[in-house]
Amino acid sequence: MNPTINYQPSFPIEFVRQQFPSLAGDWTFFDNAGGSQTLKQVVDRISEYLLTSDVQLGASYGISQLAGDRVAKSAQAMATLINAKSPSEVVMGSSTTLMLRILSLCISKTWNAGDEVIVTNCDHEANIGPWVDLERQGIKIKIWRINPESLQLELEDLESLLSDKTRLVAFTHASNILGTINPIKEITQLVHSYGAKVCIDGVAYAPHRLIDVQDWDVDFYVFSFYKVYGSHYALLYGKQEHLLAIPGINHYFIGQTTIPYKFQPGNVNFELSYGMLGLCDYLSELAQHAYGEQAAPSLRSQIEQAFEAISLHEEEIGDRFLKYLTSKPNIRIIGQPQANRASRVPTISFVVKETHSETIPLHVDNYNIGIRFGDFYAKRLIESLGLDKQGGVVRVSMVHYNTTEEVDRLIQALDPVL
Repeated sequence: MNPTINYQPSFPIEFVRQQFPSLAGDWTFFDNAGGSQTLKQVVDRISEYLLTSDVQLGASYGISQLAGDRVAKSAQAMATLINAKSPSEVVMGSSTTLMLRILSLCISKTWNAGDEVIVTNCDHEANIGPWVDLERQGIKIKIWRINPESLQLELEDLESLLSDKTRLVAFTHASNILGTINPIKEITQLVHSYGAKVCIDGVAYAPHRLIDVQDWDVDFYVFSFYKVYGSHYALLYGKQEHLLAIPGINHYFIGQTTIPYKFQPGNVNFELSYGMLGLCDYLSELAQHAYGEQAAPSLRSQIEQAFEAISLHEEEIGDRFLKYLTSKPNIRIIGQPQANRASRVPTISFVVKETHSETIPLHVDNYNIGIRFGDFYAKRLIESLGLDKQGGVVRVSMVHYNTTEEVDRLIQALDPVL
């Protein structure tokens, strides 16, 4: 990535917030890891599809041809967004949880009893449960446990679990509780050296940083659009050679080489797929506002620039809140206590000494600020850290449309109970 790297972009926060109509309301949103606010550009694209091309694909008449072209255009745009080689590597469906379940059902048909899968104890359950369930057919499951002191997934711990029977390692790119960005490229290289594949949950990473599946050389990568400023929809990337080799889940007459359709029973949701073009529209405009005359000419390069600007802004607002938390002796930050855009996203979790986590959001509700508590479906992590009896963690999850003023408002609201 080289988005005019020596040029420091000016973050256009006013432009950004204007693209999210809900931000004009009374609420401040700090529960973004549970679901971001939706771009007007996405809504406009959905409306355009439904109002002018809401027909079945594949017919000879003109509107059907237009509808097909629009859905194909959306697949190409998503391939550009993640830097896939081809739209055929982009499988879309209703949720990350469902996409991973479909993948596990299909890929496990190529495995034998005694084959091994490694999962972590710190992922969202969506990338654990489908693999653990394969124990019923004789697949051996190993657990890559987070280091309880460093709260990191250690490479040496993974290597001790790998063997010539390992078929897949499933792990998270960024923890939806810790905010930690795992070294995806290093992990993938290690796993590949044992002849195994990786399946990565990018849900908590995708709203914050650039995705580059080719550079990372990952086998499977999945994330949810409704956490990346779009609708309740999801994307699964798979290397073309893998998708071709894995049996599908669609009708028997859908050919083995028909990718991605063989993994999309009932087909994609046409309007939601087309709607995600609005995300690319937005990232392109964001790059142009942030970089001005230095804005890149191609969509992919503009996406790179947009996420560079996003990461700088998020580091600033994350730093503001983390410094506040570290000033409180009765607060324990669950994750890295410093803001560093290379190693964490601004999903910030904490617990308060001798306080049930539920009480904190209930207090903040009164200020029209949305935060949350709980295990966030990373139940195994919360239990392994002994935080389940405390109600899990309090989580403040920021994205780039949040402002320093909103962070200060949150701090003011929290201060009486911390």
